[in-house]
Amino acid sequence: MQFIDKTSLKLKAGNGGNGIVAFKREKYNPLGGPSGGDGGNGSSIIFIADTNKSTLLELRYTKQIRAKDGENGKTNSMYGQSQADIYIKVPVGTIIKDNSNGEVIADLDEDGKEAVICKGGKGGRGNHHFASGRNPAPEYAKLGEAGEEKEVTVELKLLADVGLVGFPSVGKSTLLSMVSKAKPEIADYPFTTLTPQLGIVKVADSSFVMADLPGLIEGASQGKGLGHEFLKHIERCRIILHVLDMGSSEGRDPLLDYEIINKELKEYPGNLDKRLQLVVANKMDLDEAAENLKRFKEKYPDIEVFETTTIINEGLEPVLYRLKDLLKEVPPFPLYDSNKQNEKKVYRYEKPEEFQIFNEGNGIFRVEGERIERLFAQTDFHDDDSLLRFSRSLSKMKVDEALRAKGCKNGDRVYIKDYGFDFVDDDEEDDYY
Repeated sequence: MQFIDKTSLKLKAGNGGNGIVAFKREKYNPLGGPSGGDGGNGSSIIFIADTNKSTLLELRYTKQIRAKDGENGKTNSMYGQSQADIYIKVPVGTIIKDNSNGEVIADLDEDGKEAVICKGGKGGRGNHHFASGRNPAPEYAKLGEAGEEKEVTVELKLLADVGLVGFPSVGKSTLLSMVSKAKPEIADYPFTTLTPQLGIVKVADSSFVMADLPGLIEGASQGKGLGHEFLKHIERCRIILHVLDMGSSEGRDPLLDYEIINKELKEYPGNLDKRLQLVVANKMDLDEAAENLKRFKEKYPDIEVFETTTIINEGLEPVLYRLKDLLKEVPPFPLYDSNKQNEKKVYRYEKPEEFQIFNEGNGIFRVEGERIERLFAQTDFHDDDSLLRFSRSLSKMKVDEALRAKGCKNGDRVYIKDYGFDFVDDDEEDDYY
């Protein structure tokens, strides 16, 4: 199966159905009163983590996902049908970012974990809700709310406890094949591994996940070679197992390899160099291995090194037991906001602002706010009663006072979203927009 770990999508949740205006007209009850039903809710778009998924291939060629709108209300106070939510299954370890600001909306790091990415709009209320002693037959109903709309990037960052790093052909794939049931492609040429491979390693009474990741080269942190496509999959790993070709079978100096790889880890934005790291001195059966290992230990006396020859499964057991013990102590590493992880945060309740007023000059003002925009979306501006109710709602929220405080005068233009109103300032009656 083709491994796809990143894709972009346009998402649109369903709009809520409109409430309707209707009245009962029965033979023995000619003045039965208002009976307009509520609109149904639009469907939401929900992402859910699923262990049966290993790639984003199914979303690769899906550019847009649009959910269904709720049905309009019906007569006799009958509700319109609400639409079922859309569930999109993605691999465990998937994160979803909002393209408008780059923020992470959801981190689906557990099986079954789900997140509502675009919420469906609520259905509008029918006119039977608005009957009162003063107005027993309201000719007014609310429109349904608009469903949320977003452009997002869906990205898979593998969930592994241990990540294997090292230059191509140092023996990472062989190591994984020896300690787990994973079957990565193994050959004596560079970049045999082009996609990440996961294996479950069982040691005594415990187990952990190990990832064989595509080989690094110098300049990977700037995107050279497999670059970021490789490095991002280390971000969740708690321990890095650095595999070195201590026998110099490819003609490279293992000490220089070690320095280059760690330089790339440090330069990649993600604090990869802060991960706990063990070194596997592989290919110890080759002639130059003993001398290279001696040089390495002299230069890096504090680094924990394990001597192995992975091709014959020699020396691997001590590595696995050491990893098992360390994983009991090493906590998960923060995936994002790593630069702020040590900041002390104090959370206080603050009442959110209902709206904001912006003076754009030349007699033009703009009103923004979630509640106001929701009222706007549910108002039928072709209906006088609906428009009057909208105007009075703004007056109750003291939007008119806020506009005056910002310098808005009689006849100025006030915009909510893309809809413009003339500001009428008359102390003897309500303000209308």
